[in-house]
Amino acid sequence: MMERPEISIVSPVYYAEKIVAELTRRLIDSLEPITPNFEIILVNDGSQDGSWEAIQAAGQKDSRVKGYNLSRNFGQHQAIFCGLQMSQGNYTIVIDCDLQDNPAYIPQLYETVKQGYDLVYTAKKNREHAWHKNVTAKIFNAIFNFLVDNKSEETNDRVGSLSILSRKVVDAFCSVDDYERHYLMTLRWVGFKSTTILIDHDKRFEGKSTYTWKKLINHAINGITFQSDKLLRLNITIGFIIASLALLAGLVIIALYFIQGFMSGWTSLIVTLFFIYGTILISFGIVGLYIGKIFDQVKNRPKYIVSETVNVAEKDEPKD
Repeated sequence: MMERPEISIVSPVYYAEKIVAELTRRLIDSLEPITPNFEIILVNDGSQDGSWEAIQAAGQKDSRVKGYNLSRNFGQHQAIFCGLQMSQGNYTIVIDCDLQDNPAYIPQLYETVKQGYDLVYTAKKNREHAWHKNVTAKIFNAIFNFLVDNKSEETNDRVGSLSILSRKVVDAFCSVDDYERHYLMTLRWVGFKSTTILIDHDKRFEGKSTYTWKKLINHAINGITFQSDKLLRLNITIGFIIASLALLAGLVIIALYFIQGFMSGWTSLIVTLFFIYGTILISFGIVGLYIGKIFDQVKNRPKYIVSETVNVAEKDEPKD
């Protein structure tokens, strides 16, 4: 049986053919002073450029670079899940492939986790994303924290994917069977002793982010509906408020009828009906979202499908 690596690196790759070589070079430079016993797991999330070929080339140069080519685009967080499931290290580091999180922080992450922590997050001193990503990150985190009644530092908008996990955290993370998942939200849910270190956030090494507005919105909806049911409970509150207002308005109308006689209220009636029907439709839509997520979950489809690999021996098993 093969020896278990001390450190595993997991990086989801998407349209990064010009970044992979530099990414692996920097990762190796940061890992070698710590231990030669490491593995770098690059998961190609259905990129249609030359990303997979770049991963294959990196694997040919160093057998410690392992590649997993997914059959289609399953999403960044499913790609991370794939990498974590395949990782064998005593400690696993998750890092985005765009090099905005500098691999030079890996030694600091490793030193920190060895101080008795199970999990170490990183928080950005500055954010080098486009303005709209900064704004949407703040909005999403504010809404999410409200909906789950959370004030944890780990869901601050400056906390990013770069992090190091002990083996038991990786195992706990992989045991969560949510069909839709968000890396940081799931980590926060599993718990364990954690801390956060501050890092600089660099500009993207090459190209631009592939996260469109549509993807960001879908990501937000998936994260909120899979992590919280407060939207459903808010519907009850809104329903009580509207019913109370309607009852109050009815009492006022009855009182005015006896005071002033017949009153014409077609306009107010139509506006009220549209308001109530609109609220009902929104409520049905929210319920429908949750039913749809239940449908996705109970189908029990695989979270990802691997079509081919690099430097992966099927019979290799880590040594405990």
